[in-house]
Amino acid sequence: MSLIKEWVFTTDHKRVGILYLIGSIAAFAVAGLMALIIRAEQYNSGLQIVDTQDTYNVFLYFHGAAMILGFLIPGLTGFMANFIIPLQIGARDVAFPRLNSFSVWLFWAGIILALLTFVIPDKPDVMWTGYPPYSVTTAGNTAFYVFTVHLIGFASILASINFIVTIIYMRAPGMGWNQLPMFSWCTFGAFIIQLIFVPVLAAAVTMLLLDKYVGTNFFNPTNGGDVLLYQNLFWFYSHPAVYVIFLPAMGALYEIVSTMGKNPVFNYKAAVYGGVCGIVIVAGEVWVHHLYVAGMPDWLRIGQMVTTLLISVPVGFMVISLWGTLYRAAITYNIAMLYAAACFFLVLLGGLTGIPLAMTVLTVNLSETSFVHAHFHFVMAIFAAFAVFASVYFWFPKMTGRSADTKLGVLAFWLNNIGVQVTFWPLFIIGLQGMPRRYADYDMFAGLNFEKYHHISTYGAILTAVGAALMIINWVWSAAFGEKVKNGNPWGSNGLEWTHAACPAGPGNFPEDVTVGPEWSAYDYSKYGK
Repeated sequence: MSLIKEWVFTTDHKRVGILYLIGSIAAFAVAGLMALIIRAEQYNSGLQIVDTQDTYNVFLYFHGAAMILGFLIPGLTGFMANFIIPLQIGARDVAFPRLNSFSVWLFWAGIILALLTFVIPDKPDVMWTGYPPYSVTTAGNTAFYVFTVHLIGFASILASINFIVTIIYMRAPGMGWNQLPMFSWCTFGAFIIQLIFVPVLAAAVTMLLLDKYVGTNFFNPTNGGDVLLYQNLFWFYSHPAVYVIFLPAMGALYEIVSTMGKNPVFNYKAAVYGGVCGIVIVAGEVWVHHLYVAGMPDWLRIGQMVTTLLISVPVGFMVISLWGTLYRAAITYNIAMLYAAACFFLVLLGGLTGIPLAMTVLTVNLSETSFVHAHFHFVMAIFAAFAVFASVYFWFPKMTGRSADTKLGVLAFWLNNIGVQVTFWPLFIIGLQGMPRRYADYDMFAGLNFEKYHHISTYGAILTAVGAALMIINWVWSAAFGEKVKNGNPWGSNGLEWTHAACPAGPGNFPEDVTVGPEWSAYDYSKYGK
């Protein structure tokens, strides 16, 4: 009982991070189950599993909302930021420990509320975007959707304030901005984006709530409102949210690739100031490409096409820097590095398939097809999920004092890696042929023979589900019975979390206060003499 009390009332950033991890993996598991139902439904044309399109919409709603708001963002900016950043920068805790604890329980409240979707009689029927007028006229519980977004969004705002202050004011004495580890830099940028744009989403869904239940007309054109106002507000947050996910994922990959390759980060300053800072500056200027088919004037489409293509420049700085870190590296291929290596291909594929979607002449034909569905999953969902998985394996000794590098973990990786490719490549093909997104039944496209591609995609989803289940089982088993690491730095890293803290890291993180000199770098591997 005392152990439960310690965890419930903890203010230790490491335990808060693990609570975020447990909650986000729970959301991942349930949202993954929804994905399996969706794939099973689309295995053949006609309604197979669900009785109506509305029921199918509920599964789509939960899958999208839980994966993004319940798994990816909390996993990257909740679990990883909490557990890693204070250790990386030599701090004993975060700036506001009680606020940190409050934020994780707000997140858990949002997860529990979302799970109640399957209990309440009037389930939300708004997709994950909540577009009006449908979300205002539907019989589904739109307020339930809005309150869930509010809870998780408020948790994000609190975390953003906390970690921005922590990184600015609590770095180890002597650690300058040009010595800040890449994960901390990337997450710092992500939290700035969160702090700016999450209130916009909160305002949008609040207006939705007022329209439906109070009778305002923000989005009702017959009374002076505009449905496109909601879409603009929603994507003004939701496309920057892509970079809230992308930046910490890339930051984690830098740490893993540099450590496992025993190489310094290639072109560190270009990656930080051209990449991270460039993304923060440009991220708010690209949202309209989600509305190309929603009645935007041509001149605005062209302008937003330019800014959408422009953001590939800072992203390119980071990707080139990550690839350059591999140059002449002495790579150790453990499970963390396997997932990181898979991310190289995923971000390349996702980025290249994003170029046609940025072009107005192409995206007006592709925007509501499965091509977008596949692109989105490769560039954000799977890439970021694999980065989370890599991070769990990489920092697993720091969390538990044990290693999770087992044969079961390797098998899970290959099932996951092969499964996602088998799942989404067929969707590119049928997307180009016109297969629309979000359809439970595609009988009207019978002449195009989409079924064989949906068969392949469903088999891939089953492979991925088996791999994900084995991975989670491996984590649980390894945390209890895995091989104990022999020292506090099993990977031979130069980061403070490995050189100055035990495995697992104890209360206060470090046995004594940490200071660094002007020549210190988390990526100095010159002593390895490759």
